[in-house]
Amino acid sequence: MVQIRKATASDIDALMKSRCRTMGDVCGFCDDYEFSAEFMEATKEYFLHGDGTTVIATDDSAGTPQIVGNATLCYTNLMPTFSHPGGKRAHLMNVHVEKEFRRKGIARKMIELLIDEAKELGVTEISLDATDDGRKLYKTMGWHTNNEAMAKDL
Repeated sequence: MVQIRKATASDIDALMKSRCRTMGDVCGFCDDYEFSAEFMEATKEYFLHGDGTTVIATDDSAGTPQIVGNATLCYTNLMPTFSHPGGKRAHLMNVHVEKEFRRKGIARKMIELLIDEAKELGVTEISLDATDDGRKLYKTMGWHTNNEAMAKDL
């Protein structure tokens, strides 16, 4: 049975492995791809001390719980605007479910848990970057394309 909950510091090793599988899947890396030490350390630091919430889906059918999904909501404070008077916004990242567990509502439940928390914290907008597969789910959940933003890599 799959359980969905907020990740804690005690999940860090399994969460790091899950994040690497997520990045490998999204970016098309081979299974033995090695991430840089800088990437690994910054990721671990964010999970442990960053301004965000990560939820995980665990499956314990094999006896020992294994992470089969994860999603992270990163919080940010921007200058208030008329449509966002508190300035609190968030960005949804790394929504990922292992292939054999997909199409069972796990991603939707993880996202809903994060949205509920964001509302409690006064967040007025959540942005995300979507893969083609993810875009289908997000649309069914009421997300829309926003053509207002632009970005520049530095």
